[in-house]
Amino acid sequence: MIRLRRYLNPYMTMFIVAVILLFVQANADLALPDYLSRIVNTGIQQSGVETVVPEAMRQETLNNLALFLSDEDETAVRNAYTLIEPNTLAAEQYEETYTLLQDEAIYVRKELSDGEIESLTGPMSQALLVVSSLQRAMDDPEAAAQLGGGGPFDLSQLPPGTDLFALIGNLPESQRSQIAGTINEQFAALGETMVEQTAVVQVRTEYEALGVDIASQQNSYILRIGALMLGITLVSAAATITVGYLSAKIAAGIGRDLRSDIFRKVESFSSAEFDKFPTASLITRSTNDITQLQMVTMFMVRLVFYAPIMGIGGTIRAIGKGSSMWWTIAVAVIVLVGVIAVIVSIAMPRFQLVQKLIDRINLVARENLSGMMVIRAFNMQGFEEKRFDKANVDLTDNTLFIARATAIMMPIMMFIFNVLSVVILWVGAQQVADANMQVGDVMAFLQYAMQIVFAFLMLTMLFIILPRAQVSAERVADVLETDLIITDPANPQRLNGSFRGTVEFRDVSFRYPGADKDVLKNISFVAKPGETTAFIGSTGSGKSTIVNLIPRFYDVTQGQILLDDVDIREVTQHDLRDKIGYVPQKGILFSGTIESNLRFADELASVEDLETAVTIAQATEFVDSKLEGFQSEIAQGGTNVSGGQRQRLSIARALVKKAPIYIFDDSFSALDFKTDAALRRALRQTTQDSTLLVVTQRVSTVKKAEQIIVLDQGRIVGKGTHDELMDTCETYQEIALSQLSMEELSS
Repeated sequence: MIRLRRYLNPYMTMFIVAVILLFVQANADLALPDYLSRIVNTGIQQSGVETVVPEAMRQETLNNLALFLSDEDETAVRNAYTLIEPNTLAAEQYEETYTLLQDEAIYVRKELSDGEIESLTGPMSQALLVVSSLQRAMDDPEAAAQLGGGGPFDLSQLPPGTDLFALIGNLPESQRSQIAGTINEQFAALGETMVEQTAVVQVRTEYEALGVDIASQQNSYILRIGALMLGITLVSAAATITVGYLSAKIAAGIGRDLRSDIFRKVESFSSAEFDKFPTASLITRSTNDITQLQMVTMFMVRLVFYAPIMGIGGTIRAIGKGSSMWWTIAVAVIVLVGVIAVIVSIAMPRFQLVQKLIDRINLVARENLSGMMVIRAFNMQGFEEKRFDKANVDLTDNTLFIARATAIMMPIMMFIFNVLSVVILWVGAQQVADANMQVGDVMAFLQYAMQIVFAFLMLTMLFIILPRAQVSAERVADVLETDLIITDPANPQRLNGSFRGTVEFRDVSFRYPGADKDVLKNISFVAKPGETTAFIGSTGSGKSTIVNLIPRFYDVTQGQILLDDVDIREVTQHDLRDKIGYVPQKGILFSGTIESNLRFADELASVEDLETAVTIAQATEFVDSKLEGFQSEIAQGGTNVSGGQRQRLSIARALVKKAPIYIFDDSFSALDFKTDAALRRALRQTTQDSTLLVVTQRVSTVKKAEQIIVLDQGRIVGKGTHDELMDTCETYQEIALSQLSMEELSS
């Protein structure tokens, strides 16, 4: 596919936009599990309390916390809060939220940055845990017993209802620190996150004491995060839709450009290139192969960046949520990669074979459809059915093998997916029970794990279609990168307006590409304007090969072909063929109308020119017999007209061109003798200034030609008029006597 990368260049802007949107989509998708974790951890478990640094607290609470803060931390905490007195102007905006403010003063947190809040989180968490533990000890002897002793007194020995904070407040700072250290040691095993979550419970209790509506606060938090998740989802959806549109447009554009370039390339092929690429194969490469490339382009634009971002980003975020469970994802990914590698290695050879099998079935189908009459005439329907069935079964078996191999992949992936889910939930439950993780973090970890697995699933889809697309890309590139044997010169000469149409062969020899010997040897002759030069000889003597060299369907191996003393290789193919009216051995018509087929030679031809050409070609009666005349429909290949009618229309098409050189390659073979004679008379009268080159098997067709060239095994064995050749050329005599009597030959 690297060979075709230049076709992406025109769509690079759209591609870059798509990549940017994929980053947006991936980051949005990766953010959602984190927000879900917040809803569970903060919204549900913590009643919407987001931080251990309270937005407000009672004077008593702040004073109690200060007992267990260092002087530096106490100063930072007090500087972070403002004391609000009841019945003041400042209190009005807080009274509705904190109803306790109506009766007593409270501390309200100032506007702090995230960094400032983060710096206070650690000291506040530890102080809150100490305060909450001491409050439980004051109310519950069992809790006091669990805390044990510290400093000059044993908490378990103090009488119930003792004001511990007043008692501790009279102690030196070193002893207060010792009490705090003793209590914090009991919570140290929980880890920083769980310590903060435990401290949040005290903050929630403080809010309740302040008269805060906890239920309303909780609902507000959940709705806010939920709305944020909805917004992120909409952003992700918009990015997904836009990327889908851009990827489809890029793929369709590349497909269009490839088809266009292949068609243009094939139009410039000589017969040698067509020998290398059969028609059925070119059709497959222009349709099925390019369709494969379109599909893989669309998938690659959508997945080649998105899947790695999801896989890498999901891994990083998952480890951040549960670093102790990273091994679950690692095992799943290793198994996943192993399965993909095995299946792709098995299916790869079959992927490479698919396109060749499609070529084969197209070839057989095309031959059957085009040769149906011959098949029926020889009662070979059974044989052809077996031949088609063989190609069809081979393609079917290969396709089924690929389908089965890739079908196995999905159940395996889902099995890995489900096992991974169970393992994460099992291990996560143990982590929650041991207070090492929160429930929301386990849920987020599970979602990230699923995103990682699905990222690999998406890459798997790419691995499935990429091998076949790679084969298709190579086949298309082979056509586009084919070096043309026949090319235009860098500095072409022009056939000027005084061009007359003299055709000269100078010692021309020709050998087909890959052949061992020449099919034409030392051919020399001159065909002059106003004269007919005819070529006659046995089958395979090289007649058609000679006239096919003039329009450069092939190039000579040695020697020169000159038009008005200009080597045809020194002019452009367009200028050369513009001077030639060509009628092939097999009359070919195109789908459309009679008029559209005639205008193939000259789009600007007048109706009178069309009628004149049809009259000369002896096709007037045939055209007039049609109800719609020139507007009568012609089927593809001219299959709805007879061989003679097809041949006459081909001749008429060449005559519309009014060319200085006409080539008739055995173009009268389907005509009866009467029509043949009438057509030749009309041609002689209307093409008096043109050079006529006629290939024929009929002596009657060339009797009156000014020059007859007799060929045998690629060599000229006779040259002259009919009468001269009857006297000097034994080969011509044999051909003539096999067709006509002596009386007919002498008349």
